[in-house]
Order: sequence, then structure tokens, then C-alpha cells
Amino acid sequence: MGKFNKTRIVLGVTGSISAYKAVSLLRTLVGEGAEVSVVMTAAAKQFVAPLTFEVLSKRPVYGDLFSEQDPMAHLTLTESADLLLIAPSTANTLSKSALGLADDLLSTVILAARCPIVMAPAMDGDMWNHPSVIEHTGTLRNRGVLVLDPEEGDLASGLVGKGRLPSEEVILEAVEASLARQQDWTGQRVLVSAGPTREPIDAVRFMTNGSSGKMGYAIAQAAAQRGADVVLVSGPTLLAPPANVESISVVTAEEMQQALQDRFSWATVLIMTAAVGDFRPRQVATHKIKKDEWVGEALELERTPDILAELSRQRTHQVLVGFAAETDNHIENGKQKLQKKSLDLIAINHVSGLDSAFGNETNALTVLTQSGDVLHLARMPKLLLAQRLLDIILPLTIMKKAGIQKTPNLRSL
Repeated sequence: MGKFNKTRIVLGVTGSISAYKAVSLLRTLVGEGAEVSVVMTAAAKQFVAPLTFEVLSKRPVYGDLFSEQDPMAHLTLTESADLLLIAPSTANTLSKSALGLADDLLSTVILAARCPIVMAPAMDGDMWNHPSVIEHTGTLRNRGVLVLDPEEGDLASGLVGKGRLPSEEVILEAVEASLARQQDWTGQRVLVSAGPTREPIDAVRFMTNGSSGKMGYAIAQAAAQRGADVVLVSGPTLLAPPANVESISVVTAEEMQQALQDRFSWATVLIMTAAVGDFRPRQVATHKIKKDEWVGEALELERTPDILAELSRQRTHQVLVGFAAETDNHIENGKQKLQKKSLDLIAINHVSGLDSAFGNETNALTVLTQSGDVLHLARMPKLLLAQRLLDIILPLTIMKKAGIQKTPNLRSL
């Protein structure tokens, strides 16, 4: 009995040098009890013989759109599938999927799929960073497709960059996440804050911080994918709102406070990932201040409202989850904020060095609860991390609804 026992997975293999890694992936999936049907593109067959996959899967390998083997394979393959996994996915397959093109069996299967889709890209770094691939990746993610980030390292071209197939461990985690988390947040009303705030100094200048909003957007996307009704209150970012999420744009801390207060009574869960500025200028000039006007002048500051602390005092039935950006003494500082603001849970972001949570595609979290549990979530793509965090929060919502005050033990989750 493996973790994927009797799970029906369609594994799509495309024409990347990383196609050979799909052999090991298939072996692991089958070893964990999955029933795997393999679909190969014509280019994939140039790297690995179909017979290899056929022997390991103990099933025929599909490749031709028009085949006597099963003339309706593009429909029958996914009719009963629990998951469609594309590993590796080339830039071509990723982009065709975003555009809705279907010129071979695999692209047609993707278009016809009604099950969750996970794509593990592998390509040269310049290809992954090409504007069209970035756009198509965003399109797929907004539609609910779990597109993993490729890894950094040596590439087939001889260059070093971001384009390597994600590790088997990461891919299997994504598969497990997608299978286990279907619609389990149905009935929850989730209010998420994200991004930085901006506090104006004059007509053109402002105070802000380095938050990109990516973690909050990932949480909003993951919650919506799992069936929750989601409202995202976002400070200024360059991100497109996730699909099936109501998005409210704000700029200042005061605007964010008002937007969250307006929706707070509606919410069952508040997840406060926004990096709200702690200070703002006491006076704001309506014109652009000239350089000479600054000489010898100090910028007088005042505190912005503590949004989360204020909402905590107002709460009736909500589960409150805070985020803390820390450079040192992470756990000690996190515990203080957890208690001071009476939160159910706090997630601590590490925001120093090259692995800072700000702006990165990956993140790691330290999670603390009122019962004193400490859980370290390893570095992973932010969407996967969002899913893992929702796994931890969900029991809190169930217990809150049942009127149970005790926080569940994180080590049991």
C-alpha cells in the first residue's frame, strides 16, 4: 500500500533531455501504488524509447493522435484520471497549453483534461526567462494549473541557469498536494492581504518595502483552487490577480485597514501576508519637494495602524494567521507577535541575505501556534508552500467551527 495506491495518473513526457528522469519518476509512482498511463510526444521518443515506459508501467504507451490502439485516447485517458502530470514539460508544450493549441496527442489530452494538472518545466534558462514563456506560465497558473519552477544549475547547453527539471522530490510533493487537496476548503471564506503598502512623502516620493506580494497571491490562488471563496486585498504589485479570486487594490496602510475591516465580518479565515509599513510621514507635501528644500530638514514620522492587532480585538469567529518578516531572533520575535496580537498561528518569513522571502520564487517558513508548536517548512516554490500552509490552517478552521479552543499539534499534521 503506497501513498498513491490505486491513483490513476497520466504522465506526459515531452522532448527534453530531462526525459530520462521521467523513467525514475514513473518507477517511483508505480512503486507507491499508482496506475500510470504514459503519453509521449514524438520528440520525447528521440530521447527515451517507449518500450522503457511500457515495461515499467505495465501499460501501453500512447503517442499518436490517430491510432488504432485507441482512436479516442485524447478523451479516454483523462476521463477517469485523478491527475495529469507533464514531466518534463518543454517550453513548446507549456506555451501550446496556455494558448489552447492541440496538434498532437499530449496537447489534446491537456486540453481535454478535467483533472488537476501539474507541469514540471525543463528548458534552457534563457527560454524560461523569455517574456512569452513568462506570460504563458502566468496564464496557466491563473487557470489553476500547478506549474513548478525549474531549478538552478548546470544545463545541457553547458550554461548555468534556471531551467533544470525540478527534483523528483519536489514533483512528488506537487503530485501528492494536488491529489490530497481537492476542494477541502469549500465553505471557507478567506480574506488574504498581500504585497507592500506605500506611504506618500510628497507628490512623487513614497516610503515602502521590498515585498513582491508573491506569497500572498500564492495563498489566495491555492485557497481558491481548493474551493474557498477568496478576497485578496493587495498593495501595489506587478502581479495579476489569481483566477476565481475577488481582488481589491489599495496603496496605503490606512486603505488596507479599511478594505480588510469592510470584509472581516464575512471572513472565516484572515491570512495577513502583507508587509504593511510601520511608519508614515506626519505631513505629506502636495507638490514635489525640491532638493534644496530637504537640506537640514528631518522627515518626521508617525506610526501606521497595527491592522492585525486591531482586527484581532474585533474578531468573533475568525481564524487569524499572521506573517512576520524577521532578519534575526526569528522564533523569539515570532512568539512575541503571536501572543501580543492573539493570533492562532504565525508564519515567520526570513528576509535577509540571498534567500530573502522578498521577491523570490521560493520561500521557507517557520510556523508557530498558541500551543507552543514550532514547525519548519523547507524551502520550496511559493505555491507549494501556500498549499502546505493551508494544510496546517485547515484543522484550525474545523476546530473553531466546532467550538474547540485547543490548537492541534502541528507534528500530527
